[in-house]
Amino acid sequence: MSSEISRNKNWFFDILKACWGVLNFTRKAILNLIFIVLAVLIIGALSFEQKEKPIIFADNSVLELKLVGEIVEEKRFVDPYSEILNDAIGSSSDNPEILITDILNAIDAAAEDDKIVLLHLNLHGLFNSSMTHLQEIGIALKRFKETSGKPIIAYGDYYTQAQYYLAAHADEVVMNPMGSVILEGFGRYQMYYKDALESLKITSHVFRVGTFKSAVEPYLRNDMSDAAKEANEQWLGVLWDQYKSDVSALRNLSEDSFDESLDSLLSKFKAAGGDFSQYALNSKLIDAVMTHQEFDAFVQQKVEQKEPNYIALSDYLDYVDQTIQPIVKDKVAIVVASGTIYDGVRKPGEIGGHSTAELLKMAREDDAVKAVVLRVNSPGGSAFASEIIRNEVLALKQAGKPVIASMSGVAASGGYWISASADEIWASPTTITGSIGIFGMFMTYEKSLQHLGLSTDGVGTTELAGYGPTQALPAKLGDIIQLSIEQGYREFINLVSTERGMTPKAVDQIAQGRVWSGQTAKELGLVDHLGYYDDAILAAAQRAELEDYEIIQITKPMKGFDKIIQELLGLAKVNLGYEPTPSTNQKVMSALKSVLKDTTRWIEFNDPRHMYVYCVQCDIAN
Repeated sequence: MSSEISRNKNWFFDILKACWGVLNFTRKAILNLIFIVLAVLIIGALSFEQKEKPIIFADNSVLELKLVGEIVEEKRFVDPYSEILNDAIGSSSDNPEILITDILNAIDAAAEDDKIVLLHLNLHGLFNSSMTHLQEIGIALKRFKETSGKPIIAYGDYYTQAQYYLAAHADEVVMNPMGSVILEGFGRYQMYYKDALESLKITSHVFRVGTFKSAVEPYLRNDMSDAAKEANEQWLGVLWDQYKSDVSALRNLSEDSFDESLDSLLSKFKAAGGDFSQYALNSKLIDAVMTHQEFDAFVQQKVEQKEPNYIALSDYLDYVDQTIQPIVKDKVAIVVASGTIYDGVRKPGEIGGHSTAELLKMAREDDAVKAVVLRVNSPGGSAFASEIIRNEVLALKQAGKPVIASMSGVAASGGYWISASADEIWASPTTITGSIGIFGMFMTYEKSLQHLGLSTDGVGTTELAGYGPTQALPAKLGDIIQLSIEQGYREFINLVSTERGMTPKAVDQIAQGRVWSGQTAKELGLVDHLGYYDDAILAAAQRAELEDYEIIQITKPMKGFDKIIQELLGLAKVNLGYEPTPSTNQKVMSALKSVLKDTTRWIEFNDPRHMYVYCVQCDIAN
């Protein structure tokens, strides 16, 4: 009896402890939330006052180009209220992003700034980035050295392949003695789900056109098809050749040293005593190894100052904003189309058929805008939404405003669709483009439910009434869907044929869903010019016959109070010295995100006809 009473007491106290834990957590979260809101408002308000004052830097300053996160064309929308709440409960999930335009503007401004005497590349926090973005930054770094004669120094605890590409542009590449740098090459690997779906008794219904449209292969096979391997090897080879060519020229290395076998690599590591940093020195990948303290002394010697004045990228961008030239009447507008293409309205960082078309419409209706650059970084998505956007491109041209498509790292499938009607298409040699094909896919679960003893039954006024994913797909309905996919493919082929001045047969031969590098796409006639962001802007200005013009980006303005909160939050983080911490397990996180993307993609897709122009294979491992 006493033991039973004891158990009841323990049970009662366990409940009390659990309730107290919940109450205590809620109390702390609310107090933290109140504190953070007050801190944001106070520090943000003080920051606004500081922004009114001119920013002044000392002579002999060092611009620290500290790149933390992923390089993007447009930052994803982050709800400021959710961000405050996440910070309050300690569950902030930063996936930091850096605008490519911010990096380029800072480098170019520093080249002409007499106060900046040295550029320090701090690349430790840089995530994997597209070759196009890396090359654009590399070109800016070369321009910095050529026009200013100022030195660039790179320092890293270690270097990933993407980080090393930028570091190679420095006059001196320095690494921590405990660091490493290994250049692995480019690869394209993915998960395959055929056996798993069969085990779960899930039926995949796939409708596609194109020999190389491998977007749906993971659901039909357990391995990569020969056709997909052939296509992937071709464009991956172009990217790797470009990487080797650029880095070998910068570091005076042989391109053959980048394609080492494991036997050769093992031999070199044995010669280095298994020391990664010694291997990097022996291979001439780096110039020196230094601890943090030794590197600080090294910089002091370079600038001849005991305490060098380091300028952060964000501070320098604020400084540059103060020195912008007076506004010019004529404008070249940039409209960014970055991310997956969805139907309807989407937040920044994704493409919505209606929301992106609205941005193009804003440019069309602005009399000051004389030309438009459509900056595309997208693997595609909804065919319906892609056509909505392309129609607005046509409306811009009909209004007499030239449109230049500037392809970033990826402009494939739907990304190519929205670019096709531009007056000119510019791509970098390493842009991933093409993938002219179309598919439809959905899954049904009738066998899974039957296995669990569940069934679906009912009546309808037609054969289609009430049909859903819990029922088997009628064969004739499958035939109808396949016919619509084939019609969509013909529509895509005819679109490219008309806009590129090619016969439908010629387009079909280079379409079939196959992915091409920008370099090969130029040879095939799918793009007009090889170049970068600045080249596209210049082309737009020339088409509009502009000599003096201002470059603006068309964005949808945030609501007043939301904008104030977001600005206050950003300013508070800067003044508190907050910065996101990069993950040390980027490869693991990248693999997990890839699997998550595969499983959620079909839930998020929302084309009203279930027809997709999307390039799954355009995600590569750097």
